[in-house]
Amino acid sequence: MEEFVGKLVGILWSPVMIYFCLGVGLLFSILTKFLQVRLIKDMIVQMFKGGSSSAGVSSFQALALSLSGRVGTGNIAGTATAIAFGGPGAVFWMWAIAFIGASSAFIESTLAQIYKVKQDGEYRGGPAYYIEKGIGWKWYAVLFSFATLLAMSILMPGIQSNSIALGLENAFGLNTTVTGIGLVVLIGVIIFGGVKRIAGVASYVVPFMAIAYILLSLIIVGMNIAEIPAVFGLIFRSAFGADSVFGGIIGMAVSWGVKRGIYSNEAGQGTGPHAAAAAEVSHPAKQGLVQAFSVYIDTLLVCTATAFMILFTGSFNTEGPDGTMLANNLDGIEAGPGYTQAAIESVIPGFGASFVAIALFFFAFTTIMAYYYMAETNVAYLLRGKNSKAAMVVLKVVLLGATFYGAVREAALAWALGDIGLGLMVWLNLIAILILAKPALKALKDYEEQKKQGLDPVFNSKKLGIKNAEFWEQEYKVEDKENAS
Repeated sequence: MEEFVGKLVGILWSPVMIYFCLGVGLLFSILTKFLQVRLIKDMIVQMFKGGSSSAGVSSFQALALSLSGRVGTGNIAGTATAIAFGGPGAVFWMWAIAFIGASSAFIESTLAQIYKVKQDGEYRGGPAYYIEKGIGWKWYAVLFSFATLLAMSILMPGIQSNSIALGLENAFGLNTTVTGIGLVVLIGVIIFGGVKRIAGVASYVVPFMAIAYILLSLIIVGMNIAEIPAVFGLIFRSAFGADSVFGGIIGMAVSWGVKRGIYSNEAGQGTGPHAAAAAEVSHPAKQGLVQAFSVYIDTLLVCTATAFMILFTGSFNTEGPDGTMLANNLDGIEAGPGYTQAAIESVIPGFGASFVAIALFFFAFTTIMAYYYMAETNVAYLLRGKNSKAAMVVLKVVLLGATFYGAVREAALAWALGDIGLGLMVWLNLIAILILAKPALKALKDYEEQKKQGLDPVFNSKKLGIKNAEFWEQEYKVEDKENAS
């Protein structure tokens, strides 16, 4: 089983995938004239504008919902793993994929808004919807939907619950089975409450934990402030193969940095659009900009916080491709949360293990909630016009089962299965948004033109010649505009 999984991961995450992700992000950066720099003020302003409605959530709640998916174990365990196998240079490539990936996040989230629908009284949207409506390939939309269901309900929840269980076991000696049962109960209470409850919990938990985590990293950097030139020098030298110790693994630095960067910030993966479509806004580009900024929050802030804690304290090991240890600073500690725990312990004894365990719990817990919402959206897509209540109950049971199983199984297999799920989604979604970028680019141009005229942008799909955007053609009424403004 492990051998088969390993071969499949190798195919999905071949060098072709790495360059494809970088190439698509760079192309969209050029086509949008690097909106990730030009419109950063708009990203922040739009984050706090607009309200919710009976059908949708506010821009901030949609951001929190998408961040709950983005900010998870990848920010702590994933960043540590990237350093363990790609060296300190992997951090630079995580930054690079976040910067250019912000444009991919804008394109996919704007498309989700353009082609969203009001279904069973709620906004629904995402790659399956925009593939069918924008490209006209229903078979491809169904394929993506099934891949997402496989990833979100079966393959990926285990990564999050596994990290929670290991963190709590290391910090408090809590049995992994007990942790698994507790997670099932807590997550069940929330996901049975629907999208409003999921978004509400995320909007409180995610900002609180992210701020606390970043503040702790700043304290650690401050206590090791003399190391700033050395750490940044090490990152950049390692990223470009110029470091005497880590220079020989530049390929691994790029590979692990991009892979874990995408896993963490999800730009281009097709997950963020599900939450983006749920927002109540007057123009699709507004939520596209908000979702682009969420990539920055995830990687440039939270992942960087983990990397700095580890590198500033020297709390990491790095293994070369041939199995030799290029850096061996932590005897007997497996790559993952243990690096971050050791980093904090070295500065604040007695605090590291418990803090990381709690941070992992909240980050990964909210990520599982987001996974459920994405899986639910794709069930709703597949069963449109049919009674989906029984299917939703089955989905909840399957996801809770995967969560429990992940808490008690081996970590290496959990990550490998997650890589399969993620790889399938990335390939399918990147191809789709490459084909379908034009409507999103039209929306961006329209947004900027209205802003130059001093207007609060309002979307008119017919005026822009965008077909099959039924919500904006038929259902976006005056009362919706007032909620979204």
